[in-house]
Amino acid sequence: MRILGIDPGIAIVGFGFIDKQGHRLVPVQYGSIQTEAHTADAQRLKQIYEAAVQLIDKYKPDAVAIEKLFFNRNVTTALTVGQARGVLMLAAEQKSLPIGEYTPLQVKQAIVGYGKAEKKQVQEMVRMFLHLTAVPKPDDVADALAVAICHAHSSALQQKLNGAYKR
Repeated sequence: MRILGIDPGIAIVGFGFIDKQGHRLVPVQYGSIQTEAHTADAQRLKQIYEAAVQLIDKYKPDAVAIEKLFFNRNVTTALTVGQARGVLMLAAEQKSLPIGEYTPLQVKQAIVGYGKAEKKQVQEMVRMFLHLTAVPKPDDVADALAVAICHAHSSALQQKLNGAYKR
């Protein structure tokens, strides 16, 4: 199963593709989509959408996992991140990909085992899970990989639960 993890943003969208091979998680490709600060929001959203579609077409994930928005004190930032999240979800939906949504607390719980873990702990666990030599940069990329790992763990549990209910 190939999973695309996404950490949404308007300036930087982190993405990470991982393959779940049994109990192993293998990194396929990861990076970021970046937009220029002094560009109109509509243009930035179009750039994000088009880049997401290209990535989906190229790496052909079986599922998409995206971080849920948490309440932000800066309402303007929360709104634009929400818009970016929306175009990213649209790109996945148009390709008929199942979408998993996870809060930062759920991601931290899945990666570190503690929902209030520090960012550095999550990044180090991502590096270890994926056998990387260094923590991916910028932070948004490591966060996207963490969301993908969270989905890999959660989808396995969900499949087991679904199987138990069918009996």
